[in-house]
Amino acid sequence: MAEITLQSLAHSYHKTPQQRADYAIRKMTHVWRNGGAYALLGPSGCGKSTMLNIISGLLTPSEGSVIFDKQDVSHLAPQERNIAQVFQFPVVYDTMTVYDNLAFPLRNMKTPEAKVRSRVSEVAELLELSSVLDKRASNLTADEKQKVSMGRGLVREDVSAILFDEPLTVIDPHLKWKLRRKLRQIHEQFHITMIYVTHDQLEAATFAQEIAVMYDGAIVQFGTPRELFETPNHTFVGFFIGSPGMNLLEVERNASGNVTFESFDLPLTEDQQAALAATESNNIKVGIRPEFVHVWQEARDDAWQVPVQYVEDLGTYKIISVKFGSQVLKLRIAEEDPVPKDHAFISFPAQWLKLYIDEYLIGEPEDTTKDSDEEMQDAG
Repeated sequence: MAEITLQSLAHSYHKTPQQRADYAIRKMTHVWRNGGAYALLGPSGCGKSTMLNIISGLLTPSEGSVIFDKQDVSHLAPQERNIAQVFQFPVVYDTMTVYDNLAFPLRNMKTPEAKVRSRVSEVAELLELSSVLDKRASNLTADEKQKVSMGRGLVREDVSAILFDEPLTVIDPHLKWKLRRKLRQIHEQFHITMIYVTHDQLEAATFAQEIAVMYDGAIVQFGTPRELFETPNHTFVGFFIGSPGMNLLEVERNASGNVTFESFDLPLTEDQQAALAATESNNIKVGIRPEFVHVWQEARDDAWQVPVQYVEDLGTYKIISVKFGSQVLKLRIAEEDPVPKDHAFISFPAQWLKLYIDEYLIGEPEDTTKDSDEEMQDAG
């Protein structure tokens, strides 16, 4: 197991990168602590797989260093880094049995056969492969092959880390939840440093203790699933996390120190007003999650009347679309809550109305974004 540090790391596929757009990964410093279960979450093309391949040694970074437990491994080959990597599509030897596939990494290291039998049996039981150990890998289903591929990464006890690159893509949807829980169980048992790359927020939240959200080649927030949901540090995190994502409104300053969206004056907290006054930028947005918008049945002094466009009943909750000025807002209410018909009365609780300047969160009462801000300064 290892602590993995990406020190002033940047990577470009251009020979002579000249501008920000030339970098697949923009300059950043980030630490994956020893023994943690992490997810690297983001859309296609944001740099997730590039970062994973740099950690594993399949790519050499254009700038900066990869450090395992204070040792610079930036120029070491993958086999010298003592890591295991599980890819999107299963990598197995079809002509071998499941047993021999799992035993292969140990036999490569000249492990005594008694130890091989013991370890293979343990991993096979964990992954529910014991009944197919004598089968040729070519006769397995896609999900069984992926479990074998995972098992080959888990069978060695001395690995520094296990890296997963969207390993459940080929797995049937009803089996994905089971395998995610199985990986979490394995982590809790062995405390191996694990980094799991995915574009699926549910996969990330099910597997990881902490999630690094990537956007445009940078980690824009690193935190627990709850932190990403309740206090998104970047407008992209607000939009990407949640179902539906955060409502975001482009606003302007007004004379009272608050902000205005079209004809709606939106009051800010004192901390938000102070943060707004301290910047000259006019790239100002406010955001609120659909779950946190208050929906009232009757008129109130602190609520706006808005027309209801349509309602989606999703079984355990409903999504209401309303027109707020020229913009559609999404509201999420519980299944048992009454549904407004033609009009709704809504308000934005101060605790959950977030203020963003140049896409980053400001004006929080506590310094909840300090670590993320420091990472972004490094990423600049």
